[in-house]
Amino acid sequence: MARTFRRKHAQHPISELNVTNLIDLGFTLLIIFMIATPLIQQEQTIPVNLPNESKSAQQKPDKDARFVAISIDARGNFYLDNRTSPVSFTELKTRLRGYASEPKTPIIRIRGDAKLPYEKIVQLMDELKKNNLLKFTLDTQSPN
Repeated sequence: MARTFRRKHAQHPISELNVTNLIDLGFTLLIIFMIATPLIQQEQTIPVNLPNESKSAQQKPDKDARFVAISIDARGNFYLDNRTSPVSFTELKTRLRGYASEPKTPIIRIRGDAKLPYEKIVQLMDELKKNNLLKFTLDTQSPN
């Protein structure tokens, strides 16, 4: 006796879309953004109101360049490498000497508050020159 394995009903196309993979992708991206956002915002924890500058083309930094940020708030407090506690100027001098002794000196990012007396910026730049740290940038913001 022969047996047939055919189905009695014709197959119909599945009209539902499986979105499980899209949901997994969405949650993965959400987790990545949740981890990356605090790292991006880390530099902005020091309350510095940068001066405005008109928009212009920016040069791309060297891929191997290492940056060290020195922030100065409106009261004249120095912050090194985005730490939230201020450092004294003598401690800053010591750290700058350490950077100068490295084989490849870092590029210093000066983040001075817009209301800061110009004298503080000159004082910092003078100390950078004394330690032969001649590569530095002045951070600004562009008006919206």
